[in-house]
Amino acid sequence: MTTPPSTLHTPGFAHYSIAWSPFHNARFAVSSSANYGLVGNGRLHLVSLVPGPGPQPALNLEKQYPTQDGLYDVAWSEIHENQLVTASGDGSLRLWDVTLNDMPIRVWQEHSREAFSVDWSNVKKDVFCSSSWDGTVKVWNPERGHSLTTLQAAQGCVYQALFSPHHPDLLASCSSDGTLRLFDLRAPALLNAPTSLTAPLSTPALTVPPRGPAELLTLDWNKYRPLVLAAAGTDKCIQVWDCRMLKTGIGAGAEGPLVGGVCETELVGHEYAVRKVQWSPHRADVLASASYDMTCRVWSTNPPPGRTPLSNIHDTHTEFVVGCSWSLYEEGLLASCGWDSKVNLFRV
Repeated sequence: MTTPPSTLHTPGFAHYSIAWSPFHNARFAVSSSANYGLVGNGRLHLVSLVPGPGPQPALNLEKQYPTQDGLYDVAWSEIHENQLVTASGDGSLRLWDVTLNDMPIRVWQEHSREAFSVDWSNVKKDVFCSSSWDGTVKVWNPERGHSLTTLQAAQGCVYQALFSPHHPDLLASCSSDGTLRLFDLRAPALLNAPTSLTAPLSTPALTVPPRGPAELLTLDWNKYRPLVLAAAGTDKCIQVWDCRMLKTGIGAGAEGPLVGGVCETELVGHEYAVRKVQWSPHRADVLASASYDMTCRVWSTNPPPGRTPLSNIHDTHTEFVVGCSWSLYEEGLLASCGWDSKVNLFRV
């Protein structure tokens, strides 16, 4: 018999994203929005794991922080155990200290449209990046009042941007044009790039072109295989890309901008758009996905002989599932969140 998930219900707020603390094994944050994020307030929830009646922990709402606009993403600082940054529908980024009870400690307002993702580098730990529907990706230092770098990453929405977990200056983005782009922040053209909305697109080190008309909604770097990424979107399919054609050592970029990437694996099974993919922090061949089909699924890119890649379907949500995140400390512990205002925690 399958153990039912531990659940936290926050009525009135649809969840968008989950981030586990890199410092505390029993704490994560959830970014949420009223009215499914279309209009209205947001809320940042701080959740802790506490002993439960069964074999897995229960979820306890520690704190919550209201915001004027919906929150679409959240990322923990890699240098300060009590700080995290959120991305908001009004384009702002906010830095929070969870030892305080009300206001953010810093607000940045540079994006001209919705800020949709944030990611803190776990290699170069004093920077984070944001992506926006205004087509830009920005790199920030939490001590500075303005962004360090602005990439004109797409003509449409940039749904997600993530730093490589292996290379301090490599960043990937995915966008509404269906393109996966890898940027080397050391490239001279990026260091001196203009930042106006009319500026031409920044030149990626590698472009993985779209395979059809689908929008690319999510991506993630494999934690064990440098330059291997998963990406997914409105075509319901998760693709695993080998981008090792991109050289990252001395002399990198000498061959000029590259176009390519090898599709290693396609994971098919979701019935609607895939909103989130995340590789396991503990295994190179395992990833989780969240979809508008109301499921969170777990896949293996290297299944045993005779087995399919799909290893687990978590289907207890009753609305779109838009976020999922693996515990950084306990292998196989996965949290999912959705527009049913619920966070589910389960083991796979």
